[in-house]
Amino acid sequence: MLNRDTLLRAYKLMIASKVMSETYDANRQICSYVHSSSRGHEAIQIATGLQLHQHDWVSPYYRDDSMMMAMGFQPYQLMLQLMGKKNDPFSGGRSYYCHASNAGNGHPGIIHQSSATGMQAIPTTGIAQGIKYIEQNNLTTLNKGHDGDNSIVVCSMGDGAVTEGEVSEAWQFAVLKQLPIIYLVQDNQWSISASADEFRAMNAFEYAEGFKGMKRLQCDGSDFVRSYETMQIAIEYARTERRPVLVHAKVPLLGHHTSGVRKEFYRTREDLLRHGLYDPIPKLRLLLTSAGVDEFEINEVESLMQREVAEAFEKANGEATPDASTVEDHIFAPTPITEERGVREPFNGEKVMMVDAALHSIEEIMRDHPECIFYGQDVGKRLGGVFREAATLAEKFGDNRVFNTAIQEAYIVGSTAGLSAVGIRPIVEVQFGDYVYPAINQLVNEISRSNYLTNGKFPVQMVLRVPVGPYDGGGPYHSGSIESTLLSIKGIKIAFPSNAADMKGLMKAAFYDPNPVIMLEHKGLYWSKNEGTEAAKTIEPSKDYILPLGKATVALQADTEKVKAGETVCIVTYGMGVHMASNAAKHFDGNVEVVDLRTLFPLDEETVFAQVKKHGKVIVLTEEQQNNSFAESLSLRISNACYHFLDAKVEVIGSLDLPAVPIAYALEKAMLPTVDKVRARIEKLLVY
Repeated sequence: MLNRDTLLRAYKLMIASKVMSETYDANRQICSYVHSSSRGHEAIQIATGLQLHQHDWVSPYYRDDSMMMAMGFQPYQLMLQLMGKKNDPFSGGRSYYCHASNAGNGHPGIIHQSSATGMQAIPTTGIAQGIKYIEQNNLTTLNKGHDGDNSIVVCSMGDGAVTEGEVSEAWQFAVLKQLPIIYLVQDNQWSISASADEFRAMNAFEYAEGFKGMKRLQCDGSDFVRSYETMQIAIEYARTERRPVLVHAKVPLLGHHTSGVRKEFYRTREDLLRHGLYDPIPKLRLLLTSAGVDEFEINEVESLMQREVAEAFEKANGEATPDASTVEDHIFAPTPITEERGVREPFNGEKVMMVDAALHSIEEIMRDHPECIFYGQDVGKRLGGVFREAATLAEKFGDNRVFNTAIQEAYIVGSTAGLSAVGIRPIVEVQFGDYVYPAINQLVNEISRSNYLTNGKFPVQMVLRVPVGPYDGGGPYHSGSIESTLLSIKGIKIAFPSNAADMKGLMKAAFYDPNPVIMLEHKGLYWSKNEGTEAAKTIEPSKDYILPLGKATVALQADTEKVKAGETVCIVTYGMGVHMASNAAKHFDGNVEVVDLRTLFPLDEETVFAQVKKHGKVIVLTEEQQNNSFAESLSLRISNACYHFLDAKVEVIGSLDLPAVPIAYALEKAMLPTVDKVRARIEKLLVY
């Protein structure tokens, strides 16, 4: 409620923010890590934070310290992160100032916040998507202590961020699904050193007009009363109507862009004076005096904040830095799936294709877990996936659990961070490996780093299905092998099954893993139509079968006597490579052993190294372009770990280093490894 006490509280928070900014600037050696402050933005931020409930969710951006304090966080807590201290409650000394995260603790929930501007729009919209799903299905979920009626979500950003494509994807989804989210845009007319006339054709309020179904509000974000009233309308609308709102607040920028990009580097004296005319603090002070608050009380508030901030700064500065031994903590959350269990080959079981094993495993998961949803391009009722890999799921579980999305790979992937935070377990799909690249921003900046940078609070539990690999003239945009690209991203797990039984077992393990898992599914193995892939069809495991990630297997064993005689070669591979190697091995009488990695990360180095040491001659086989590939990296690890056991250098077989897979059959065959090429390399090693 907007009364005298609220105005005084807001003024107190504004002064705290101002004093904090001045303190940081006066102590630049202590405050050495890059940071921003909310100077000029205080009114709209405080007006927002004061009206939120603890069961709401917020994504602040990097200069939202006033909003953080209005939500109940103390200057001391913010300073612990500013200085990279051990007891930083948000990231444990791993992330920048005002890159918050919060689970429970009587404050609104905050998922991982990255510095990539605009990227937060998608994960935050995912929270609203999850909240709506929970409400529609009356689900009780473990959503990090933020259960409550009519929760809303606030996504805060600058106007420059709105030019990012990810924001458009988020807004499209929010208005399409009518989600309870407020997009708060703080427009200070600057995007680092680029002014508004350089980086935009329209502001966020004007841009949002094109998103039908988005309520739009705007206000002077330097005026606390106008800001409070505007946010009151927005919050009430989102809380009762359960629909999206855009609030465009024009604010001055009174501080630096960051401590490293200072205002004097790029702003004129005239620009700074013009922004200074809209400083929220003198405006609110004048309002307080006109409302009858005497000067003494106002001065007391200012003096109190000076003392409290100084004490908090001194206390935070004296806190311990993180223990270096913890640097590898929270890369992943512990998984409960550590052992193979269930029946892999049930008595009288029937053989199934890989595509059906995937479909059946997801159906079994969805029957047992109402919090599981499945979405992506063309996976809905009409088609069930371009490979029929989701056929009948929408008919069985309804359009609210299995549905199509627009061509929005970034949203498909990034939204899982928000969904996971509120207890939803998404399985999502990008249609082809070649189209995963629009989602890389979200995979790198939001998904993979979430658990690590929130100090273990927000692992992202999601399964991402990606059909990959070349076959039968798929051409340059439907044949890509992308494992090396994905393996360069730390904080995700990657499975690559070669047969139906592994597909089912790994899919179950991926679902129950609390971390992000990508299932790379080779299109050429889905139906076993390609020559030499009949072995991809296996007896379907039982419903309770589960295969832990990170467990390789020997897919084909060499003859024991030939191993003893040193007349064998070990081929380390995965996916289609398993079938290529096994078919090449038919030309040799027990001289070849094939190791199927099954999971590329975590990698079962123990099994790989043990088999390599046993044989002394090894080929690493991949369908990827060879140069700078995962296969080459693995060959170096094998060489380093098994050097004294090798009879020859580690051989690597991959595709030619071309920009893409050509469509003509003859060119495709010339590019890719083949059974004949593998056979020739085996002969070379055996002669050696």
